[in-house]
Parts: sequence; structure tokens; C-alpha cells
Amino acid sequence: MQATWPVGLLFSQSGVTGYLETTQLQGALLAIEEINAAGGISGRPLQPVIHDPASEPEGYSRYARDLLAEDGVRAIVGCCTSHCRKAVLPIIERRNGLLFYPTIYEGFEYSPNVVYGGPSPSQGSVQLARYLTETYGSRFVFVGSDYVYPRECNRVMRELVEDRGGRVLDEIYLDLHADRDSFGSVVRRMSELRPDVIFSTVVGMSTIYLYEACEGMLGGAGVPIASLTTTEAEIALMRPGAALGAITAAPYFHTLGTPANRRFVGRYQARFGQAALANMSAEAAYVQTHLLGRALAQTGSMEPDDLIEALAGLPFDAPRARSSSILTTTTPICGRASGGSAPPGCSRSSRRRSHRSSRTLIS
Repeated sequence: MQATWPVGLLFSQSGVTGYLETTQLQGALLAIEEINAAGGISGRPLQPVIHDPASEPEGYSRYARDLLAEDGVRAIVGCCTSHCRKAVLPIIERRNGLLFYPTIYEGFEYSPNVVYGGPSPSQGSVQLARYLTETYGSRFVFVGSDYVYPRECNRVMRELVEDRGGRVLDEIYLDLHADRDSFGSVVRRMSELRPDVIFSTVVGMSTIYLYEACEGMLGGAGVPIASLTTTEAEIALMRPGAALGAITAAPYFHTLGTPANRRFVGRYQARFGQAALANMSAEAAYVQTHLLGRALAQTGSMEPDDLIEALAGLPFDAPRARSSSILTTTTPICGRASGGSAPPGCSRSSRRRSHRSSRTLIS
């Protein structure tokens, strides 16, 4: 019998999404430390096995193979962008591992070897599209990073906007590694089109560049940037005021007033520093790691089929609200950087909503 339970943590600490994935790594590590402090699983601690894929698909596939073939790992918590998840997927399936994926994703994918822990577009886009068209107007410009998640998310949002009588004036895509100078032409194009709303599916450091480039338009013309992907992690890297008035629909904000979240934020900041801000991706990694631990405690086995069976209906007092790992939908929380009223069908990030359900999905 092994002395520990090895768990792979596959989050980048460098590269274009390293700043965000570091918070996910922190969430997973905090959960592991809490599990181990409580005695581990059957007296055996969880042992994190950490690799840094540097935000590149090739790194994810290489380290996923190493984790499963050489490091004795059966379960991995990790991946951020969808193209990196898709690079890992065939390896996970071929070697019969189990991936806990704690990030928003585009949907339209099934794997018996993946536990999808982030919301799909339908779990935030519907409410956000309604709020934006009712509050700001019908003229949209979409700006996204050029890979599968932004394109699929924008396809869904376009249908929702057009169903409500709106119009998408343009879709603009930039390379995931686009630099700050690349956004000058984006702002010029928006100035020509004069949209009512900018919908962003830009990810990584490009998020900061977009918001800062649009700051004059956002503040002067009252054109909001709305997003499903912008989190506290990106806003913390922007210059003051760049995100003022911006809108995000998400299942979690660090300002939630639930008792479980106050405890989580307190422990998170005690462990990683008072300046550390949890976000929806960090919280999802924390929740999924705890659910892995609970399933393992029930089964005593790292076999994916055993864990999946144990996960069904497994409860957990998550920071966002009490969760159970069942296939379900969620009510997103919608927040504005400047405050303001919550969109219809959404809850304010500062208001407790005990009926919110889990978004830890077992396919």
C-alpha cells in the first residue's frame, strides 16, 4: 500500500494564463492541506504532484502523460483554457485517468474521464444577454481570443442577442498571445461602430490590455465591457479605473457573504497573503479537490469509475453555497465593478442566495 494518495495538479505558473492558474493551484493546494490537516484519507495524506505546463498545450499533454505514466497519478485537477484541456483529453482517456476541470468552458463536449467543474455558456449567457439588451441596447461588438472557447461562446451569445432583437456589428479575434499594441486597432474599430455593449471573450493577459485600451470609451461614452471570463485576478492587474462599470456574470465572487465563503477567504488569504483574491476558478479548484477527497474517502480507490460513482450527489458546503455534485444548472451571480443593481435572474455578489445549486458537473 502506498503511504500517500498522489494527486496531479496541472496548472501553469508561467505563460499567458499563469497569473490565473496560479490562483487555481492555490485553491487546490489549500483544499489538500485542509484534507491532510483533518487526517487525510484513511490515514494517508494527499500528495500533490505539481507540474508547470507554461500555458502551452504541448506542456499540458507532456505533463499529463508523465503524471499518469510515471508519477503514479490517477486523478488530475487542472487545465485552464479549452485548447489545453483538449490537448490532455486523449491522454486521460487512453490511460483511463480522471481529470477534474475547474474552469468555465464552451460545453458541447462529453468525456467519461472528465468532471467539468466550470459553467458552460448556457449557465451565464442567457441571463447576461437578457440584462445587457434590456439595460444598454441592441448593438454589440464581440472581442475574443482566437481559439475554441471564445468562438463557441460567441456563437451562443450571438444567437441569444439576435433572438432578443439585437445585432452583432462585428466579431474581432486576436491571438491568445496578443500584445498591448494589438488592441489599438480594436479600439479604433469600436469607435467606428459605436456599439452599445462590448462582449469580451478575451482571456489571459490580453484581458488587461483590452480593458485598458477601452478605458476612454468605457468611461467617456458609457460603453460597458461585459464578460463571462473576467475575474478578480485580471482586474487586480489592471490600472485603477480600467474596469470601472464593467460587468461579469459568474458563479462566484470573493465578496460573497456566505459563512462558508468568509471562512474560505480567510484561510486563502492567511495562506497566500492578504492581497490574494480568490476568484471563480480558484474556488472551483478548491471545491473539486475537496469533492475528490470525499469521493476517495467513500471508495478507498483512485479508480475513475469508482470515483465517478461516489461523486454523484456528494454534498459539500462550498464557498458559493452548499453544493452537490449532480448534473444541474446554476443561477449565476452578476457583478459590476462600480456596484449597481443586479440583473434580473441573477443575484448580487453581496447577497446570500441559499438556493444556488452546484455547478460541479459529472458527465
